[in-house]
Amino acid sequence: MNLVYFCKMYRFQMTDKLLNEPWLTWAIQIQAIAQNGLAYCQNVYDIERYEQLRDIAVEMLSYKTAIPQDKVKNLFCNEQGYQTPKVDTRAAIFKDDKILLVQESDGLWSLPGGWCDVLESIDSNTVKETREEAGLDINTKFIIAIHDQHKRNYPPFAYAVLKTFVMCELIDGEFQPNSETIASDWFALDELPPMAEEKNTPSQVELCFQAHHSKHWVTQFD
Repeated sequence: MNLVYFCKMYRFQMTDKLLNEPWLTWAIQIQAIAQNGLAYCQNVYDIERYEQLRDIAVEMLSYKTAIPQDKVKNLFCNEQGYQTPKVDTRAAIFKDDKILLVQESDGLWSLPGGWCDVLESIDSNTVKETREEAGLDINTKFIIAIHDQHKRNYPPFAYAVLKTFVMCELIDGEFQPNSETIASDWFALDELPPMAEEKNTPSQVELCFQAHHSKHWVTQFD
């Protein structure tokens, strides 16, 4: 979950200073250690210890944000199995040297995309998300970059995310309003609108333009 969205749900202001405090990284790390331990541990005493670690992570976040512990636990510690990064796909689609962006209900813009669903690959998820958010049919061409969300985007999430930017070729289609986006448009690099930077930053969009203009692009990754 996006930590800023999480805190807004409970009317808590997550400031830049707070987001940069080490305790937040510590809470995330403790939660990951606990979840991984619970995924594999068989010893009843070790299971208790990992559950205690998870409770400590919850207490840290609750103490700093004043959000009730049961709410934190439901949203921050609600997954099972070995904790690994989530995968997010973003489609870079060009026409007349302009890139396609979609607008969300908050007025901010992003490349079409989203979480890679179960049973979807990077290829199929990119195609699916573009059809759902932009109403367009596309072919995927190559991966532009794979970015660590914590290193590149703001605000941070409470888990690791690998953001995959995919160069795509437009086939056809037309935008239709939907539950996720309210508009779409084509933008030149020097006229980008306000961006949803947790999804993609202006520099990431610029990277897509560089890949579009390159004859021999090499995938970048963190």
